[in-house]
Amino acid sequence: MSKLTVTAKGQVTLRKELLQHLGIRPGDAVAVDKLPDGVIEIRAAHQTGRISDAFDMFKSKRRLSIEDIKRITEEAWAGKR
Repeated sequence: MSKLTVTAKGQVTLRKELLQHLGIRPGDAVAVDKLPDGVIEIRAAHQTGRISDAFDMFKSKRRLSIEDIKRITEEAWAGKR
């Protein structure tokens, strides 16, 4: 467990290892939820990415033939993938 110190302004700073654990980088946002019994939950906030990120996921060096796609699909439906 990590202990954080509250500043005179009522702020805390999350340590680098905690931010890394959450996958948070500079400029990212965090979401904080108040839970019962004085508990809070901090997690990485879902942010929308750039439109180019969506297109980048389609980039592939490997080209599939129709036969490859059919075979992969059949294997997936059969529970082999």
